[in-house]
Amino acid sequence: MKFATKQIHAGQHPEETTGAVITPIFQTSTYSNDKLGESKGFDYGRTINPTRSALEANLASLENGKYGFCFSSGMAAVQTVINLFKPGDHVICTNNVYGGTYRLYEQVMKNYGLEFSYVDTSDNDELKNSIKPNTKFIYVETPTNPMLNITDLKNLGKLGKEKNIITCVDNTFMSPYFQNPLDFGIDIVLHSTTKYINGHSDVIGGCLVTSDDRIAEKLKFLQNSVGSVPSPFDCWLVLRSTKTLAQRMRAHNENAVNICKVLSSDKKIVKLYYPGLESHPQHELAKSQMSGSGGIISLDVGSYDKAVSFCNSLKIFQIAESLGGVESLVCHPVSMTHGSVPKELREKFGLTDGLVRLSVGIEDNDDLIADIENALKSL
Repeated sequence: MKFATKQIHAGQHPEETTGAVITPIFQTSTYSNDKLGESKGFDYGRTINPTRSALEANLASLENGKYGFCFSSGMAAVQTVINLFKPGDHVICTNNVYGGTYRLYEQVMKNYGLEFSYVDTSDNDELKNSIKPNTKFIYVETPTNPMLNITDLKNLGKLGKEKNIITCVDNTFMSPYFQNPLDFGIDIVLHSTTKYINGHSDVIGGCLVTSDDRIAEKLKFLQNSVGSVPSPFDCWLVLRSTKTLAQRMRAHNENAVNICKVLSSDKKIVKLYYPGLESHPQHELAKSQMSGSGGIISLDVGSYDKAVSFCNSLKIFQIAESLGGVESLVCHPVSMTHGSVPKELREKFGLTDGLVRLSVGIEDNDDLIADIENALKSL
């Protein structure tokens, strides 16, 4: 099946008792057995839930994987995957990583003996040269948040297999519709399902997808042992949302491309970041591993004061954390999503006080462009 068909049907079947087309919300904490020792495959709600199982199968299919695991947040998914490793293990991480991931690694996981190196994973040589004898894990965002740097997935997958290092890609920005890292030899794909997969700004969630039997067994054990699982209702909401993922992603992408055409010619903007632009340093690489450029645009307006003025002048774009919803949002990463990242590290990968991140929604494109043009006048 192709994507638009899988998003509606994968993992979902008419409910056996009534024939209901939509997967029910199985709001239960436990399950009854007819006889001691005889189970219908369900025992306890933290371990397994039919609504969650349907969502996990759906997301695994969309990522061309075999196994899916859902969590109560994207950070719970990040925590679970890092729990695969033990004290003394070395982890390579994209330097321009989400601030919450950096905070978890630096302020929590370092206390348990893990070693972290933050490198420019878009540089194949720097990535390879960062490997140590104790390197066990490479964690990559591509495109990165918010600089939209691209890592070569084929090279990453090959490197991981050659060096026997587990690789994981945070695919939140692209969604399974525009990018499928497993197809390039990556071991694990991670999503904050809060973002594009859900797309309606009403659920917090995360997921991991893999095709590796050994890794899947460990992730299942950790999911059950740690217990940071989503509620049945949240799973049902995300299942509702995946049914329109292809259509929403196309709309996000189309709006973002049109907005970039306007922004590219405005002299008030110091620098514009978007993988769909030919001026993007990894534009050709992006085209080779992504089927679209997504709905995130980052722009540097030159200073903190100008960033504040721009954000405060927008009317349709709402100032808010998060991204990937049907409504357009604007974020100032230095003071919002990446506040926990040290200034020297932010500046190293280009995250300035004047950088603003747009999460382009699916509203009318003319209205969004008019909103941005009006805000640019404030500069």
